[in-house]
Amino acid sequence: MAEYGVWVVRLGLAVVFGLAAWGKLADRVGARQAVVDFGVPVRWGPAVAWALPVLEAGLAVGVLAPWTAVGAAVAALLVLAVFTAAMARLLAQGKRPACSCFGAAGSAPIGRRTLVRNAVLMLFTVLAAVGSVVYQGVPGELPADHAVGLVVVAVLAALLVWGFGQVQTLRWRLDEQALSTLGAEGLPVGAVAPEFELLGTAGDRVSLAELLAHDRQVLLVFVHPGCEMCAALARELPRWQQRTEQALRIAVVGNGDLAEHARWGAEQGLGAIPVLVQQGNEAALRYRVRGTPSGVLIRADGRIAGQVARGAMAVRELIMQAKNTGRQPVPRQNGQRVPDRR
Repeated sequence: MAEYGVWVVRLGLAVVFGLAAWGKLADRVGARQAVVDFGVPVRWGPAVAWALPVLEAGLAVGVLAPWTAVGAAVAALLVLAVFTAAMARLLAQGKRPACSCFGAAGSAPIGRRTLVRNAVLMLFTVLAAVGSVVYQGVPGELPADHAVGLVVVAVLAALLVWGFGQVQTLRWRLDEQALSTLGAEGLPVGAVAPEFELLGTAGDRVSLAELLAHDRQVLLVFVHPGCEMCAALARELPRWQQRTEQALRIAVVGNGDLAEHARWGAEQGLGAIPVLVQQGNEAALRYRVRGTPSGVLIRADGRIAGQVARGAMAVRELIMQAKNTGRQPVPRQNGQRVPDRR
């Protein structure tokens, strides 16, 4: 059974490096930008962006053949170690560029999750190298139908992963296109704020109605974990929330991975301020928000209080506006909220 394990690990590495090579070749612009963001001089960017997918494709092929498997696995380990060290250096500097490890489908900013992923891949390369030394005849030692069957499974898995990545990329591009054709940024002042129900990092779902439940104004702060200005602003929000607690409820709205936003919120010390995660750009589209950091102030009666605040300084001014406005009592009749029809 150990021989099967060695073959499966090598097939898995071939799939990973093959998809990485294909993704970079399909997204030349993103690959060039990524290598520059990782510290490669601009003049060398195009050459390195070509060399990387060629190297990865060679490793994907080399790890399959029994006479090159050990060397390819060792080379793959060195490549992963260099990538991981570069990521750790950037994270230590507070930088989180897009990885583009798998082309456009891997355009999320680097983070701890990326380091963990690389560590797992490095472990697999070690297993592949050791297994190929101990079982030098694999896959020749396996029954031909079994070896070929595992190859077919690996190819199908690669196609499924590639298809999923293409769907994700298409969704992001459609969101970007929708945001670019919204017309004027932001909703008109006095318009009814669109309802939403977003995932919270605490595992719950939070709606606008819940945020407005205590007759306080609500400030939605749209952020991105890879945005340094967003992080700087987020670290100030707990202090602002404490100062405006009677008049304002602050909620942070992000886009992407739930666990990543939970870690990001903890790193910025957001505490009790909820971090909500959109699927795609659902909330940004409804509120016509185009960039981060941006703020949208909603009155206690559920209507838009002002224009979209773009940038950290504008968001701070919006908070001061909410603080000066104070609590806005909402008329009630028979215990129910009466809509403001102004």
